Parts: sequence; structure tokens; C-alpha cells
Amino acid sequence: MQIQEIKSEHAGAIDMMVNMGPQHPSTHGVFRLVIWIDGERIARAEPHIGYLHRGSEKLCEGEQYSQIVTLFDRMDYVANFNCELAFVMAVEKLMGLEIPERAEYIRVILLELNRIASHMLFYGVYGLDVGAMTPVLYGFRERERIQELFEAVTGARMMHNYFRVGGVKDDLPDDFGNRMRTLMGDLNRGIEECDELLSQNEMFLARTKGIGTITGADALDFGVTGPALRASGVLDDVRVSEPYSVYDRFEFGIPVGTYGDCWDRYFVRVEEMRQSMSILEQAMQQIEPGPIMAKVRRIARPPKGEVYVRTESPRGDFGVFLVSDGSDKPYRVKVRAPSFATLQALQHMLRNAYVADAVVILGSIDIVLGEVDR
Repeated sequence: MQIQEIKSEHAGAIDMMVNMGPQHPSTHGVFRLVIWIDGERIARAEPHIGYLHRGSEKLCEGEQYSQIVTLFDRMDYVANFNCELAFVMAVEKLMGLEIPERAEYIRVILLELNRIASHMLFYGVYGLDVGAMTPVLYGFRERERIQELFEAVTGARMMHNYFRVGGVKDDLPDDFGNRMRTLMGDLNRGIEECDELLSQNEMFLARTKGIGTITGADALDFGVTGPALRASGVLDDVRVSEPYSVYDRFEFGIPVGTYGDCWDRYFVRVEEMRQSMSILEQAMQQIEPGPIMAKVRRIARPPKGEVYVRTESPRGDFGVFLVSDGSDKPYRVKVRAPSFATLQALQHMLRNAYVADAVVILGSIDIVLGEVDR
């Protein structure tokens, strides 16, 4: 702990500088937050990132396109499929590929299951952030069911390397339909149980209502996207505003908050899980047999050019800017990471908040440091 004198609204007062992290258990990754406190209030906050920087974007320049998928698995490591999709879509757009319908439906099914798994992780650890132990047991129970299905489809629980330029690596297992029916019944019950357990809990409401508020206009100025933006009342979802894959074939709602506080950011994600279940039900009804890969060379060589693709990951607007020089390796890959942009708003949310609420506010924006630092 260090003490440093800075300007304060109280004459002669000294604000204390406190380090939270980078090993603090509630920093949701290797993240350091420096806060200056005036009594019980936060006078100023300063996020420090970079502890998980691996140079992923630079590494892409030395890998063939098919190999880069594994690097994207490790960016948002709790929404791996969503990261894989953005990259392969960028390559496919540059090559002008038409993806088989079955492959598109398989992708969407896995993407929405991944969204639920990601939000279940948020649900559980956010319960821990506010002092509740039971929610993490409920959240991880449902997440584990999804991870088991992922393992059956891709052979891996998390780092899947399953999406391919032109489609997907393998077709679904023969028993996938039966497993999905069982899983969806379990998930529907699990989401309701999670909602009933925490959402209207008196202590949870006291810790989250009116805490860490941010207006829609300010959120847009900071570059906030995804659930954190929608919680502030801004209706924006890339799946609807710029539909990709087969999302334009589904009917689903976009949950929107009112006050932009911690509770809104929490509950928007609970409602999103219900909407993902609706998409999954429609996708399972519409999926048909057919090919799972477009006719594409094993070693992709997109034509010279550049392209940008946006997708809606569980954390917001995940974009990939790709530059090709015509070889089997990209000239440049740049990622627009939603967690990185959302983190910019943290100082605004923390200003004048209680020290005890710092972890609650940080947890509500649901950052993943693998995506922030890359």
C-alpha cells in the first residue's frame, strides 16, 4: 500500500492510493486496478492492463490461415467459438466463399450454446463478487453440461479449433439431436433456477441497484458494446443491425436495461440466455442434412485486399480487420476486442463509488483479460 497526496475536494485531505491486483482474486484475470480513496469513496481509478499480452495479432502474421484459429480460441477463452467465427468469416468474405447451410446452422448452435456457457460463468462469479457462494454452484452445473456437449462435438472442452475457412471441421455426432433435447430441457430449468435464486434477492439488489451507473450516451462515447451497452438502454446487437450467418432467419428479442447500473448489466445477461434458448430451438428445427464444407483449398490463399467483419460475442462487438497480400499467411490481423473498449468506461463508473463496490462494478462489465491484452 502506498500513500500519495493528490488534489481533493476536502481542504488538507490526503487520498490514499491502493493497489487492487494484479493477483487479487476478484480482478477477473491478471488485471491491476489502482484506486485513490478519500475515506470510503473512490476519488480516482486507473486500470493497468498488459499482464496477459502474448502478441496474438503479431503471431498471426507467421501462421497459415488454418493455424490462426487456435490463436483466436485463446483470446476470449470463455467464448472460444465466437472468436473463431469472426476470423473465419473475415477470410471467407475476402475469398467470396458461400458456406453450406448445414455448416452455418452448426455454427449458430455452437455460438449460442457458448453464449449461455459464458453468461453462466458470469452469473456464478458475479455471485461471488457480491458475497454469495451458491450461484457459482448453479452456474457451473449448467456450464459443465454445455462443455460436455462441446467435447462430444469438437473433441475439446474449451480450445476447440473447430470452425474452418469454408465451414466446420466435422459433422455433428449421430446422437447430437437426442443430447441437445436433453440439454435444452436442463438449461431451461437451470436458467429459471438461477434467476429465482439471485435476481430478486434482497441483499443482491442492495449491492447492485443504482451502483456503477452509466448513461447510454456516455457508454457510446467510451465504445461500450454488447450487454453492458444494452443495459444502459441502447438497442444495439450486431446479429440484428448487421445480420451474419443465418441469424436473419430467427425471431428473438434483445433485452435492454433502463438505468445502466450493475443490476441491469447482470439481468440483461440472464435475459440473453433465454433468448439464446429461443434461437437454439429454432435452429434445431430448421437444420437439414447436407455438406459441412465449401469447396476450398486446404491451404487458403485469399486474394490481395483488406476486410473488416463484426460479430456479436457474449461481451459485445468483436471485430476482425484482415489484410491479405495473396500468400498463405495474412499480412496483418487486428482485433476489435469488446472487453478492451468496455474497460475504458470503468474509471467513469468507479468515480465517487464506495470502495466496497469496486469489485461489484468491475465484475458487472464481465471483462476477459485474454481478449483485452491479446
